[in-house]
Amino acid sequence: MSSATGRSLLELIDGADERGLAAAGLACLDRCLPLLAADRSDTLRPVWAAVARGDGDAWGEAVAKARVELDADGSADAGAVRGTLADAPAAWTADALRAWAGGCSVTALALHARYDAAGASDGLVERCRAGDAEGAGPLLAGELRRQRAVLESVAHGPTGLRRARELSVEGGRVLRAVVSRRARTA
Repeated sequence: MSSATGRSLLELIDGADERGLAAAGLACLDRCLPLLAADRSDTLRPVWAAVARGDGDAWGEAVAKARVELDADGSADAGAVRGTLADAPAAWTADALRAWAGGCSVTALALHARYDAAGASDGLVERCRAGDAEGAGPLLAGELRRQRAVLESVAHGPTGLRRARELSVEGGRVLRAVVSRRARTA
């Protein structure tokens, strides 16, 4: 399952602009939101709107508001998701957003690997990000594809944000279903 069809996820993150980086990190957070607050899917809508406008001031305000709304106790996985939101930079700068998007990518892939029926070997997440998805189970491989698709979509400008949101909704549904199925069988 190697990525022979283009740039690795690491290369896509390195080449993204501020809007692409913000969208990539936010999309990872959005897809993992079912682990934190299944009934709060609209909480990130103002953050998406700030990304669409490329408005750094609105971004900082929307992120701060989302942090307050999503601050709740929960599992370790919920803590990892909350941590990605806590790490969101208030500053709309390429360096800060690139570091955040990279961290969100790792967290989302690791969480998906944890819920994947195939399990995950040591170093698999980093290998996937570098372009070698050999050994990735279906849930991890799907998240990797979504992350790549988000970055590729937003590279075409603000119109790609609609596709990024669609991918986030789809990925959130997939993760929600997996978590729900696990809870029923536990």
